[in-house]
Amino acid sequence: MEYMYNTTICLLLLTQFLILFAEISAKVPAIIVFGDSSVDAGNNNQIPTIARSNFQPYGRDFKGGKPTGRFSNGRITTDFIAEAFGLKPIIPAYLDPSYKISDFATGVTFASAGTGYDNATSSVLSVIPLWKELEYYKEYQKKLRNYLGESEANKRISEALHIMSLGTNDFLENYYSLPGGRQSQFSVTSYEDYLIGIARSFINSLYGLGARKISLGGLPPMGCLPLERATNIMGGNGCREKYNNVSVEFNNKLKKLTVELNKELSGIKLVFSNPYNVLLHIIRKPTLYGFEVTSVACCATGIFEMGYACNRNNLFTCTDANKYVFWDAFHPTQKTNSIVSNYVVKKVLAEFL
Repeated sequence: MEYMYNTTICLLLLTQFLILFAEISAKVPAIIVFGDSSVDAGNNNQIPTIARSNFQPYGRDFKGGKPTGRFSNGRITTDFIAEAFGLKPIIPAYLDPSYKISDFATGVTFASAGTGYDNATSSVLSVIPLWKELEYYKEYQKKLRNYLGESEANKRISEALHIMSLGTNDFLENYYSLPGGRQSQFSVTSYEDYLIGIARSFINSLYGLGARKISLGGLPPMGCLPLERATNIMGGNGCREKYNNVSVEFNNKLKKLTVELNKELSGIKLVFSNPYNVLLHIIRKPTLYGFEVTSVACCATGIFEMGYACNRNNLFTCTDANKYVFWDAFHPTQKTNSIVSNYVVKKVLAEFL
């Protein structure tokens, strides 16, 4: 009898310890996301734009085979990051009416496919500009304070991990695609600096709103996206090194920005999450990761298609997306997203765990 009593006491103490340990170790109670299609979970479903993916075959490997508005066959990087932090398997879109503030309290994305740092980029496909994402965040904070109370909400915001993932569209959809626009106003180097100025201002705004843990995302090897390779006929459909060089140059400037802001802003922990090297390694050494195809995507012909051109009835659409690095001509498959997010968590975000 005494043995059973002691065992019960030990179990109760162990349970209390585990609960306490979980509370102590849960350093990041929420993940808050800003950016473009790399992290949009369906916000564009709710606005009038052609930049959508809420139809099959998008989402065919998502739970229930549901096309949510994620530009992938399944989950995206921030979903995997949220899971790695022990929060939840997916980050919901803020404009999705099926979710409430209780869902958003542990994670939310304000991202919009097709957007960029530059307002002119968001205008190309009539999507949500970055400044509007910030306005939604302010609105979210008010809802969070009503839901959790002022003190707890402020604590939640300061301890949440804020993730930024954007910039590719500024170059590929705007600068290089519209010669009469930014290209006539800026050299590529000065345009990079212009975008860095916007990134600096945005991070300062987040800081002013209480954010203290921020991940600034870098650019992928833009020249290796299937769409860019398909149009690189003179280069034998290889990666466009000019675009990759811009990615490297811009990423170096983003990294420098993180160093500067960590010195300038008291109490901030700003990190640079760079997907460039790991994604380039996957593309160059696909068999090491279990991939077979890198130059074209799974959807349709895999050369030019994304969005509405990614048609479920296209006879060329692959049967096994896990063999492909890219899902459509612009976006990685769920498997690639998993590998990249795992790399970023281990190499960069681990300090927040």
